Amino acid sequence: MASLVSANAHANSSQRIGKSTTITSPDIIRRSADFHPSIWGDHFLKYTPQFLEVDDNTKQEVQKLKEEVRRMLTAAATNPSQRLHLIDTIQRLGFAYHFESEISDILGKMKEMNPHNDLDNDNLHTVSLWFRLLRQEGHNISSDIFQKFTNKEGKFDDTLASDVEGILSLYEASHMRVHGEPMHEEAVVFSTTHLEASTEGSQLSSFLEAQVNHALRQPILKGLPRVENRRFISVYHQDPSHNDILLRFAKLDFNVVQKLHQNELNEISKWWKDLDFASKLPFARDRLVEGYIWPVGVYFEPKYSLARVILTKVIGVTTMIDDIYDVYGTLEELEVFTDAIEKWDTRCIDQLPEYMKYCYEALLKLYDEIEEELAKEGRAYRMPYAKETMKKLVQSYYVEAQWFHKNYTPTLKEYMEVALVSSTYYMLTVTSFLGMGDEVSAEVFDWLMNCPKIVTGSAVICRLMDDVVSHKFEQDRGHVDSSVECYMKEFNVTEEEACKELNKQVVNAWKDMKEECLEPRDVPMSVLTRVINLARVIDAVYKDGDGYTHAGGIMTTFVKSLFIQSVPVL
Repeated sequence: MASLVSANAHANSSQRIGKSTTITSPDIIRRSADFHPSIWGDHFLKYTPQFLEVDDNTKQEVQKLKEEVRRMLTAAATNPSQRLHLIDTIQRLGFAYHFESEISDILGKMKEMNPHNDLDNDNLHTVSLWFRLLRQEGHNISSDIFQKFTNKEGKFDDTLASDVEGILSLYEASHMRVHGEPMHEEAVVFSTTHLEASTEGSQLSSFLEAQVNHALRQPILKGLPRVENRRFISVYHQDPSHNDILLRFAKLDFNVVQKLHQNELNEISKWWKDLDFASKLPFARDRLVEGYIWPVGVYFEPKYSLARVILTKVIGVTTMIDDIYDVYGTLEELEVFTDAIEKWDTRCIDQLPEYMKYCYEALLKLYDEIEEELAKEGRAYRMPYAKETMKKLVQSYYVEAQWFHKNYTPTLKEYMEVALVSSTYYMLTVTSFLGMGDEVSAEVFDWLMNCPKIVTGSAVICRLMDDVVSHKFEQDRGHVDSSVECYMKEFNVTEEEACKELNKQVVNAWKDMKEECLEPRDVPMSVLTRVINLARVIDAVYKDGDGYTHAGGIMTTFVKSLFIQSVPVL
């Protein structure tokens, strides 16, 4: 999603128009970004009810295997190291949602352990795994446990270099660091250096070498859960200590949940086709299927089906709105459009140009339908929060449109105050909670509206990662200056120096987010996890480029592996 997550611009200027300019009349200059059409066409419309059904034999086997795994969790109770490894494997294979209470209870008890007495304290792998799993759960575990692996100078001992499995676990644990943890700053440098060296002409097993190479690119903290689950399922059999019961359950469960996701995509695709945005607003991106990656990234579990459908539809319409501001609308048109959305009243529709009328009508109708659905569960109180964040989003779009029109480059601080909102992540966070259950209360929505640090951190990651990878393309076609240009001009530095500094801010934003997850917390961990997952989507999709706008690369791989290709079960 960028420009759904990129800074927006206005196209009514003879300056900074860019290479893709299209003149539609002597008086109006509109740009065309030449976005490629949908890669998927009607693919998900072709799924028949029979194809989307899960057969009874599979359902029965899944239930049987689920009980076997539950017994395994109980049986491992007397061996702390075994429990840690089992929980880690279950989480990485993607079916931990079946055992949330059991895992939470086990880790809660393990928090009370004395790791020096109750763990294999000399085993770097086990200690690191204990630390990471507990930090992931939000337990405020001290990093002092790693002191025994350091030398007199406080540096990690180079004699650990031969323990590649241990260093890999240390590397993953170090990504759970928060501010003020110098030991973990040392750990991430130490482990990265030794992991990179370990793959150069090494004698590592194929499984361990694959794990190391993947971790260096995508540490567990920042990985998109469902994508990482699918990848781990495909390589887990190479682990010499793999468990066939866990592997088979993971494969069957993945395929069962995939059927549900295909069903949702089928339903959403019908809705999208009826809207016919592709012909009504041909200048905009048709990225409905790619947009579904966000909801599945936030919550893939079956119980969040309604939440996924709501979030996907809002992302689809928001993309149209974004491209109206970013590509097509004149400043005068955008002023009227912004005012109409602020008023949120169908009577405003006559003031709009024809192409805007269609988008405006679709927006109001969608939110009415969402409100009707929520009212059935007594949760219609959530809608004012959703509307408010959508209004703030378009207001930020309009500010950036004015900047572009005036050829104005803001300071970085001024830019970020607006661009964090235009990143869409405040709006998407609120929207992602609409279809969730009772864990999201009115107090949670009030908390959200105060821009908590974890939500701001997620927006910072979204905005800056997007700007760093896409600013050249955006400037080429004519666009408001991004954080990269703002930083370069304000501090008189090179592009490379600017990107380096902005990437440091991304690292700090991750620390802010993890800090907010540690006890004591303002809201339940199940709520905070959704915000973390939004940041994970960005890290996975924007690591090497704008995977939403230019959807033929990594996003195609994600869509195929998550929603088209089932896991082979022999």
